[in-house]
Amino acid sequence: MPIDLQAALYYEAMPDRFVRCTLCPHDCMIAPDRRGACGVRINHDGRLFTRVANRIVSAEIDPIEKKPLFHFLPGSTTYSIATVGCNLRCRFCQNWTISQWPKLKELVNRGEEAASAIGDHPAGEWCAETEPPEARWGIGTPVAPSELAAKAEQTGCSSIAYTYTEPTIFYELALATARSAAAAGLGNIFVTNGFISLDPLREIAPYLSAANIDLKSFRDSYYKKLCGARLEPVLAAIREYKKLGVWIELTTLLIPGLNDEVGELRDMARFIKTELGEDVPWHVSRFLPAYKMMHWQETPLRSLLRAREVGQEEGLRYVYLGNVPQEEGAENTICPGCGTVVIRRWALAMVENRLRAGRCPDCLQFVSGRWAIAS
Repeated sequence: MPIDLQAALYYEAMPDRFVRCTLCPHDCMIAPDRRGACGVRINHDGRLFTRVANRIVSAEIDPIEKKPLFHFLPGSTTYSIATVGCNLRCRFCQNWTISQWPKLKELVNRGEEAASAIGDHPAGEWCAETEPPEARWGIGTPVAPSELAAKAEQTGCSSIAYTYTEPTIFYELALATARSAAAAGLGNIFVTNGFISLDPLREIAPYLSAANIDLKSFRDSYYKKLCGARLEPVLAAIREYKKLGVWIELTTLLIPGLNDEVGELRDMARFIKTELGEDVPWHVSRFLPAYKMMHWQETPLRSLLRAREVGQEEGLRYVYLGNVPQEEGAENTICPGCGTVVIRRWALAMVENRLRAGRCPDCLQFVSGRWAIAS
């Protein structure tokens, strides 16, 4: 067995040394020496292991606003970490070189066209990505969870963010690190596609302070065609995050002609208002060409403005526009009581925070959010 493998959580042993991974809703049935749809969980002799429990490929200090989280510790910094891998295969992924790396690396090593790998990669019932028994990745920096918590403290960060790729697939590292961080008084943040099974979510939720969750579309066909996933498990996870008391904000990347129709936007806004509440922030972001959609046009500003109007018409209090720093006020937080600007931002950085203990200084209206780490 390769020495960099570590035991994985959330799987079931099956006949003939197969295993079923239950970490995410793909529920991959994995044959011996094969990997799941995420590319990082491998069946070795009837037991499931992970390659990303102790190696990270990114560690950065980011403003919390970059996640984006606008109602959680504004103006603070977060220690952001990632491993390779993802359980989705979004054709527009901005970080595809690390999120899709485990699915591409063998093609790259053989000198073949890397970009052809994702569209045909199996996800779900049968996952047949071969893992040679002697394979060793060695990608990323070896790390221990306690070291990550200590580094966050040393750099003056208020939280650790599990981000850039998908934290669900490095669940073992995230869970252990979140426990260390919480014990040190730090917050923990998931920046996630929301494609996680409910039992693992319930286990890690007590250590999570906040999450920004992608709501990529409100159409199952979109998730299947562009992401290799399904909509309903994402909605179920979003509901569960809210139920478990994690502060949530949602992000929708608006792609022209694919998820920007007014009826779909209205469905999303109604879901947020009805099932989550009017105070849940909704970030609607401009699409910029990337990965397999380099040919697609970027989102017109008018589409973003219309999406904000729809959200406000449906009763959402906080609708923000992303990737348009030239649009004045796109990132500002407005008091729902008197309409004054209480937090001013520009280009994912806080410029001014007028809140006093979470309240508007002019009318004393409470603005929903997590303005301090709960003790």
